[in-house]
Amino acid sequence: MTEVAPMGIRFHHGSLVTPAGAVHTTPLGYDRDSVPVSAPLPLPTSGELARRLNGCGEIEVAFEGKLGDTLLALSGVQAVLDWLRLSSVRVITRATGPYAELIARAGLTTQAPVTVPGSGRALIGDRAGAETHGSEAEVRLVLDPTAPPCWSSDDRAYSDLPARHYLALERRLGIRLPDAAPFAPALVARPNKLVEELRSLGWLNGTTIAAITATSWPERKDYTVERYVELAEHISEAQQTQARLLLIGGSPADGLRITANSSRRHVQVLRLDGVPAGHLVDLFPHCHLVLGNDTGLTHLAAMSRSRDGSRAPVVGLYARHSHSKWRTGLPHHHAVATDHSDRMHQGDLCPVRDAIVPDTDIHMDAFPPSALAQTCLGLLNGVGR
Repeated sequence: MTEVAPMGIRFHHGSLVTPAGAVHTTPLGYDRDSVPVSAPLPLPTSGELARRLNGCGEIEVAFEGKLGDTLLALSGVQAVLDWLRLSSVRVITRATGPYAELIARAGLTTQAPVTVPGSGRALIGDRAGAETHGSEAEVRLVLDPTAPPCWSSDDRAYSDLPARHYLALERRLGIRLPDAAPFAPALVARPNKLVEELRSLGWLNGTTIAAITATSWPERKDYTVERYVELAEHISEAQQTQARLLLIGGSPADGLRITANSSRRHVQVLRLDGVPAGHLVDLFPHCHLVLGNDTGLTHLAAMSRSRDGSRAPVVGLYARHSHSKWRTGLPHHHAVATDHSDRMHQGDLCPVRDAIVPDTDIHMDAFPPSALAQTCLGLLNGVGR
C-alpha cells in the first residue's frame, strides 16, 4: 500500500511488493520461485570462491563500520552459512568487533563447539573489518552497500539491502539458497533490567512512542526533538490519552544517560542517550510505535522482536535517499518519503554516490508533525499495520 499523505509526502507500507517493471533493476538471471532449494542455478558459479569456502573450518564475521550498514548486510552472512549447510561443510562461526553481540543474537554464530575438518579461515564483513581482521584469511567477502544492485525475478523487484546482499551471494555461489523475502534476520529480545525499570515507572504503559534522535548526519537527517514532541502531542490529542515519548539518542562520551524532560501537555518525555544497542533490542518490542530517520537505530528497531514474535511498527523518514534500499524489507518497517526519495528508489540511485543534488533543499522539515501524526495514528489503530 502506497498512499499520498498531506503536504506531498508519501507513505510506503512495509509489505508492499514492488513490481519489476516499476523500477530500474538488474535481472537475477533465473525465476527464483521455480528453482528448488539446493538446485544448481542456470548461471556460472564463482568456482574459486566456492572452492576456498569449501576448505574453511572457520568463519569470522567482522564489521567495524556503521551500525546501519552492518545490520542490513547480515543477510549476506546468512547466505554464506546457508550455502555451507547445503554443501555439508561444517564450520565454526564467530563474530569479532563492536557488533559481535548483535551478530550472535541474530543467530549467525556457532552456539556450541563443533569439530570441523577444514583448517582455513574465511572472513565476512565490511571493508574496515576485512582490513582489520582479514590479513590471514583464505578468502575475504566484503559486503559493500554500494555494490549489489536492485535485483528482479518473477516480476518482482528486490530493492532492500538485505535482499540485495543475499541474492548477490546466491548468484555467486551457484545454488538456490533456502531463504525467501524478507531476508533480514531477527534480533530477539531478552529479559532486561532497564526495560523492567522503565515498566515499573510507568514509561511502558499507555501509548509509548520511541523516537530515534541519533544520526550521523544531523544537518540533513535530524528530525529534531521539537518535531517529535509536537507529533506525540497530535497523537495524544487524537487518542485523548497521555502519550509517553522515549527519545533514543546516540552514544555520548560519558556513557548511559537517562533524563526526564519537562512534560508537554499530554506528553511525558524521557531521554535515553548512550543505551547499548543490545538493550535497545530488548526495549523496542515493548513500544507501540518507533519513528526515526534513515539511521542504524531505526533499522535495529525494525529487526527487534519479542520472544513471541511481536514487533513494534517502525516508520523511517526519507528525504534524500531511496526509501526502499535503505530499509530492512520487513513488513512492519514502513517509510514516509519525499518525491526525491521516490526518484532515488525508482532509478536505483544514490544522491551521494551519484552526486545527485535535489531540485530543492530537502531536509527533515519536509515532514510536518501534523501530517506524520495521521500516518502514525493509522498504524497505532491497526490500519495497515
